[in-house]
Amino acid sequence: MSLLEKVSRRWRLWREGRRFARSLRHVQGTTGPLGEPGDVVVVALVRDGAYYLDAFLRFYRDLGAAGFVFCDNGSSDGTLERLAGEVDCVVLQSTLPWGEVENRFRNHAAKLHCAGRWCLYADMDEHFTFEGAEKIGLPGLVRYLERQGHTALVAQMVEMFPEGVLQAAAGWSFVESLERFRFHDLRGVERYDYHSPEVSFRYALGRNRVTNDRIKILFGGVRKRVFGEDCCLTKHPLVFVGEGVEPGVHPHASAGVICADFTGLIRHYKFAGDAAARDADTLARGVSVHGEDAKRLEALGDAGLSLWSDAAREDLSFAALEVEGVMVRSDRYLRYLEDGA
Repeated sequence: MSLLEKVSRRWRLWREGRRFARSLRHVQGTTGPLGEPGDVVVVALVRDGAYYLDAFLRFYRDLGAAGFVFCDNGSSDGTLERLAGEVDCVVLQSTLPWGEVENRFRNHAAKLHCAGRWCLYADMDEHFTFEGAEKIGLPGLVRYLERQGHTALVAQMVEMFPEGVLQAAAGWSFVESLERFRFHDLRGVERYDYHSPEVSFRYALGRNRVTNDRIKILFGGVRKRVFGEDCCLTKHPLVFVGEGVEPGVHPHASAGVICADFTGLIRHYKFAGDAAARDADTLARGVSVHGEDAKRLEALGDAGLSLWSDAAREDLSFAALEVEGVMVRSDRYLRYLEDGA
């Protein structure tokens, strides 16, 4: 990059940052860090998330989250009204185009409300979990990470779907979808070394260190086979917001982190509810930056479309997912669980 290009890039980033700061509105909650040092705070980007909200809050509270920061992009479906009475929730809002503010919004929320804490990035249609979650919860998980000197946990995303056609889900509540979306299909998943030059967002990973070389960056899977989306399945959802760490620099990554020696799991419910209507809204607002929504919307017009086949699997145990080549487990962490965490 030439000197002129560097100056131009810095000027553009400065202008974008100033525009974002002017657009930002504090809607509710504390103006400083949530919870206590070492706690886990969920940061979620949302626009019209009322469909997911009750189940989302219940799931992460049960997991042990100390609070929530919702980064709202202009909800009009009652999301803000529903959150108004939640004392453990901060709501920030910017109505600038999603593609312009997405990373900056995540980064700002984490630095402001999660400093000295663990930030758990989660989309509204994602349920993050990990081996032993029902036993130790998030407090036990971060206790292990802190003892090992880790500042992030990599997780692999598994697309969940029901038996039968996807259009049927349009009439289901999110709770009903959680019950019916029991299947996954990991055929066609492509694996790359963590620092492979073939990873499109490798710039965000350059300063990161993985403590287990078996941890890979995954792409593809059922959505690529059905919709042609070459989506990344690997995220860094859990990150400690401390010195040298730059949180949320990419939708799938933070920078300057030391990744734990095992992986977590994100159950992804992309097709719960009326997925076609959501994609149509995204396209109508002109905020789709990668063309995936258009691909999905075209395919979702087929009333007989189903992700289910005889190859679908229901076993989401970490042992089974390890055999399928998705999860990485750690003997050290398993001993930690056995010893009572």
